[in-house]
Amino acid sequence: MSIEKATQAYRFEPRWPVVLTILAVLFLLMALPGRIRLVPSWTPYVIGVAVLVPIAAVGLTAPRTRWLRVERTVTLLFFVVVTVGNLANLGNLVYAMLNRSAETSGLQLLTSSIAVWVNNVLTFSLLYWQMDRGGPEARVNDAGTRPDWLFPQMGAAENVLPDWRPVFVDYLFLSYSTATAFSTTDVMPLTSRAKMLMMLESTISLATIVVVASRAINILGN
Repeated sequence: MSIEKATQAYRFEPRWPVVLTILAVLFLLMALPGRIRLVPSWTPYVIGVAVLVPIAAVGLTAPRTRWLRVERTVTLLFFVVVTVGNLANLGNLVYAMLNRSAETSGLQLLTSSIAVWVNNVLTFSLLYWQMDRGGPEARVNDAGTRPDWLFPQMGAAENVLPDWRPVFVDYLFLSYSTATAFSTTDVMPLTSRAKMLMMLESTISLATIVVVASRAINILGN
């Protein structure tokens, strides 16, 4: 029994979906046209190294609490930096749309708005994953605080595995649903901070789809 408890104490969630998500975010940042991107082209490389090193360290030394804290801090900082950059790029997109020149085509506006929208979904999924119940390791080891979201599996214990816990893909779906439906779907927010963050994500998504993407499609149509 003691061996089993010791094994459970060291359980951790695989990080490869998170790594793929971060790489996708960095790729989209680099893919933005120069007139839309407000930071130098080398910036995503620096951000990538800074955020991926702690995550790799967690994968190699899962039980180390120190690396888990570093990973959490770096992931939250990554969210703040990318979201601020996303908002700045969205503002630049609106400016380019209102003052369109021959150097900014409708196709560039459309592809840039898609990149901003996808980055919005991915970065918020990282935040939700790291925030809910104290983070992934706290959830998998039942050591977390009260939940920020109520998943339907929690009320259907007979239809899921006994040790089911939300993992990254569940938060990715939550973020995608929030950005597309502009409301809750099957996952219910339980705390004020969860509701405020979902409102912020929905607002960014709505502005990107309605203001920028619709205008870009109109330009392409003409």
